[in-house]
Amino acid sequence: MSGVTEAQILDALRQVVDSDHGRNVVDLGMVSGLVIKGGNVGFVLEVSPQDGARKEPLRKACEQAVTRLPGVSSATVVLTAERAGKAEAAPPRPQAPRQASHGRAHPAGTAGAAPSVGPRPAIPGIKSVIAVASGKGGVGKSTTAVNLALALARTGRRIGLLDADIYGPSIPRMMGITGKPHSPDGKHLHPMQGWGIPTMSMGFLVPEDTPMIWRGPMVMSALEQMLRDVSWGELDILVVDLPPGTGDAQLTMAQRVPLAGAVIVSTPQDIALLDARKGLNMFRRVDVPVLGIIENMSYFCCPNCGHRSDIFSHGGARKTAAELGCDFLGELPLNMAIRETSDAGTPIVASQPDSEEAKAYHGIAEKVAAKLDRQGAPQGPRIVIQ
Repeated sequence: MSGVTEAQILDALRQVVDSDHGRNVVDLGMVSGLVIKGGNVGFVLEVSPQDGARKEPLRKACEQAVTRLPGVSSATVVLTAERAGKAEAAPPRPQAPRQASHGRAHPAGTAGAAPSVGPRPAIPGIKSVIAVASGKGGVGKSTTAVNLALALARTGRRIGLLDADIYGPSIPRMMGITGKPHSPDGKHLHPMQGWGIPTMSMGFLVPEDTPMIWRGPMVMSALEQMLRDVSWGELDILVVDLPPGTGDAQLTMAQRVPLAGAVIVSTPQDIALLDARKGLNMFRRVDVPVLGIIENMSYFCCPNCGHRSDIFSHGGARKTAAELGCDFLGELPLNMAIRETSDAGTPIVASQPDSEEAKAYHGIAEKVAAKLDRQGAPQGPRIVIQ
């Protein structure tokens, strides 16, 4: 049987009427970013900013209309309040006054001013949320996030893991999880389970080789849904693996979630540390505590002769932490076993818990857990303009 076509999907969506305007969502121009991969369909439903939460039933109706089509195995509809809609004009964006900072003035929206945000409601059942971040890609951040989550779980805490990298989700493969999450009530997804940890990722919702060609507001909306429309249960800590950099996903987490802290991952060389500084300073600007810096790929020991080589230099993250006044959480080696277990979906902390590499992750996890225990109940970050 041939697959579903774009024309068939749009015809189905023309049966979904927005009651506020008395017209269907296609004619109103609300459907965008349509992606079809085999029997998996995804698209964005754009609504007015003030109508975001109120349009959730309309999103569900669109999802159901597409799911009923022959040849469709799944439909993912993301609600984003990016536009004012065809029926009304967008209100002008107010301009904040220029703020002085260390003798210089910065207009609103530039790097010198922290963006304003609204309230950050807690996620029911989750005591603490921590972000694992990096200034650049290729430093082993996701591997660190997975093994850190597993090491925290071995301290007796209830841990969840969220893959916030919409464009390049890697957590499903690293955790060895396949399949799709289900929704018993049609409103909330149940997270997938791997190594005893509830896990959610965009990689569960779209095929592995499907590119997510989404703009910033779509990413922000998807993150909100994976955080708040997932039945996480009772968790002590939700570990969030952020994409590299300081873009929309990072700001969404910092502005809309009461983060208890951020862990910065870097390799020792100067180029990586320059970007790590940017990531650290971004969290500080939005008043999110930085729990510390991890030096990944810190050194290499030859498995045959035991000779140690500092391939990417050594000690740069420790030095940077001291310069920036934050804690250094520990060193992790460049090790073949870590790479092999990550690729195989058998993270080293779970599959080789007594190895020296796993012990290094455990040491870092204990430091992070102790910091969270000292914090007590996390408070939402307070955005300040310096």
